[in-house]
Amino acid sequence: MAIDTSPAPSPQAAPSSPAAPPAPRPQNPRLSSRDRLVLFVLCAAQFMVALDFSVLNVALPVLGADLGMSQSALQWAVTAFALPSGGFLLLFGRMGDLFGRRRLFLAGLALFGLSSLLATFAWDPASFLAGRALQGVGAAAIVPTGMSLLTTTFPEGPQRDRALGISGTLLSLGFTIGMVLGGVLTDTLGWRSTMGLLTLFALIVLPLAPGLLRESRTPDRPRLDVPGAATVTGGLLALIYALSTAAERGFGGTDVIVTLVAGVLLLAAFGYVETRAAAPLVSLPMLRRRTVAWGNLGGLVTFSMMSTVVFVLTLYLQEVLRLSAFETGMVFGVQGVLSVVAGVYAPKVIGRFGARRTLVGSLLGQGVFVAALLGIGESGWSVYLATAAVSVASMFHLGAIVSYGVTVTSGVPDREQGLATGLVTSTQQVGITIGIPLLGVLATTAPDLLSGTRTVLATDAAVVLATAVLTGLGLRRGRA
Repeated sequence: MAIDTSPAPSPQAAPSSPAAPPAPRPQNPRLSSRDRLVLFVLCAAQFMVALDFSVLNVALPVLGADLGMSQSALQWAVTAFALPSGGFLLLFGRMGDLFGRRRLFLAGLALFGLSSLLATFAWDPASFLAGRALQGVGAAAIVPTGMSLLTTTFPEGPQRDRALGISGTLLSLGFTIGMVLGGVLTDTLGWRSTMGLLTLFALIVLPLAPGLLRESRTPDRPRLDVPGAATVTGGLLALIYALSTAAERGFGGTDVIVTLVAGVLLLAAFGYVETRAAAPLVSLPMLRRRTVAWGNLGGLVTFSMMSTVVFVLTLYLQEVLRLSAFETGMVFGVQGVLSVVAGVYAPKVIGRFGARRTLVGSLLGQGVFVAALLGIGESGWSVYLATAAVSVASMFHLGAIVSYGVTVTSGVPDREQGLATGLVTSTQQVGITIGIPLLGVLATTAPDLLSGTRTVLATDAAVVLATAVLTGLGLRRGRA
């Protein structure tokens, strides 16, 4: 199915035929003042969730000492959020389709704000982890419904491409800025300020959202696919737990092996259940669309591999090159600026070359410049190589984010946008969650951090380049 977003008239429509539909008017890419406010609310919520994935990482040692958490227990500060935020995405995406996306989005915002407040004022490990887990549930409601509201608010074409470009930019920036901002806040105001910042975000967004967002849901009201919801949620929860735990203790633990096997079996059961469900949680005909299948593969890889690059480079810059937290922040500051530029121009590139070509080209560019990072070493000039290579790789990464979102959602009717964007957002969240655990094991088993970093980067680049080739072939074969 062709997904080129340029407004070319269909060659199959005969101008002389009275039955031929009128050619659509060219869409004005400019957004009205109200549209800008709607986009601000939706993007601010997505940015807030992305920030939560990384803002606490630098603060973990201080947090552990303050709350009396052991080193082994600290992983739960991250895992308690990652488990529900990734595990409940598809379920909440479908619930938004059925019961109202705006309603669920607002409920998720309220829960996220209250749970961030609980985490800010936590008095012991249990109260803090409860706050983190509830944050994850709120995020799982915000992300798919927010993306569905975006794609149903902005029609397919230049406006949606632009909106997805801004959203993708802020989503990527949120993860990167969170790692820098977490260190600054922890050093100046303490670890609790990282959670307080998220509370502040929710307090800004929540009062604006009700008056700006219109309710959106599917016109029919099929029953919720309970068996599908149970198997996919359980499978994702088990898989994310296994990978998160393996990053800390390796894959040899009994709990890791059991939950990994359980996750795979539950996801396989989910696939079987969906073939027999009257109202499936995931539309199998939609999954058979090449644009949906290959687009989501590209999205999964670009998110998981780039989040891994940012993570290992943060350790390399501080532990090998002995850069301060501020200097490390400057490196990622350059990356952030160039990512914003890429997010602005990505829709224009898609309009010129089409989403498929942009996705494949962006993956190729990301892989090449991640491979360029293999030249880093212990000398001072390596900081310049690292800054340049990761910044350009991030520009291509932003192109991949925007183009995969356009690829997956183009041509999907509004009544199925929740299903399509549920897959898009699940890909985003699962990608951010699994990349570091999967490749982090390579770094921890290496003889030293530098060689471990190089091993991770080489594997990362190979995976991205291979995915670019496979995605290009898959989408090419899918042309009508």
